[in-house]
Amino acid sequence: MHYHILGIMSGTSLDGVDLAMCHFDYSDKGWQYRIERAHTVHYSEEWRKRLKHAMQLNGLELTLLDYELGQYFGQLAKEFIRDCGIRPDFISSHGHTIFHRPSQGYTLQIGKGSAIAALTKLPVVCDFRSLDVQLGGQGAPLVPIGDALLFSDYDFCLNLGGISNISFDMMGERQAFDICPANMPLNELASQLHLPYDADGAMARKGKVHSSLLHTLNDLSFYKHEPPKSLGKEWYVHEFYPLLKASGHSPEDLLATTVEHIAIQIGQVLQGWKGKMLITGGGAWNSYLIERLQDHTEVECVVPDAHTVNFKEALIFAFLGLLRWHVQTNTLSSVTGANTDSIGGAIYWH
Repeated sequence: MHYHILGIMSGTSLDGVDLAMCHFDYSDKGWQYRIERAHTVHYSEEWRKRLKHAMQLNGLELTLLDYELGQYFGQLAKEFIRDCGIRPDFISSHGHTIFHRPSQGYTLQIGKGSAIAALTKLPVVCDFRSLDVQLGGQGAPLVPIGDALLFSDYDFCLNLGGISNISFDMMGERQAFDICPANMPLNELASQLHLPYDADGAMARKGKVHSSLLHTLNDLSFYKHEPPKSLGKEWYVHEFYPLLKASGHSPEDLLATTVEHIAIQIGQVLQGWKGKMLITGGGAWNSYLIERLQDHTEVECVVPDAHTVNFKEALIFAFLGLLRWHVQTNTLSSVTGANTDSIGGAIYWH
């Protein structure tokens, strides 16, 4: 079986829209993948502002934004497909998360799949999280089945996106959960220095770690909960960022303290373990963060090639769409806490 699938991913850090044209083969060795071409379209300031404040919109305004973002994704996909010269079998789109409150029974990713299908004239798989939430799960993280089937050479897979999450096998069963915020606070603090992000962690490296604030961050109740567990922007906005803001420290010092916090939280998850850990997501390029993380764990931290770092999530959502296409399990209850494994994703046929 051979497939070309366009994976589309928009993360909570608001960096932009990742598009990855992925080729998948299935043989007696299992699934093999290749990223044929990939590109990130950075959000304009207007789009960043609209998505950042989407939580405050009324129902009509949010519905309109849902369709407009879908049209934007569809237009980007059309242009990307034209430039690639490869027509995919279908498109698999994660959408952009606005609300994620599984404890209250809902999650919402916008970027209307029907709009993408109408513009591209291709089938679209989308809405991967909501079924799992209705089955009592966290609806996140969803990448572990891709980690297990595509990246089995590694003992751990760590994603440093807007939120950090980890995936690994435990006694033959896949485990995964969100650990702590990552690029969400780092990018927000960098913006206070008129930077889109803290390149190589240079600003954090200049800053001072404030032990009192660090202790307060490490003492947040989320870190005391046992998996399965997941984080959403609401928790970051209401629980995490106010602590940074109230501290009164400089952006550089807040960056240094937040980097140390991230490294400590990930290090605690890995305590007592050895092996190799694949690190992907935008935070993998923050060399200072990787240094601090390596100081807090005996696990070998491996940052792979640029395409894998930048587009692993888009690749895996393409793969989740492929599993959905074949009506195969793509969401693991061992990871999300749902009452059963499931086949998540809605399909819009054109």
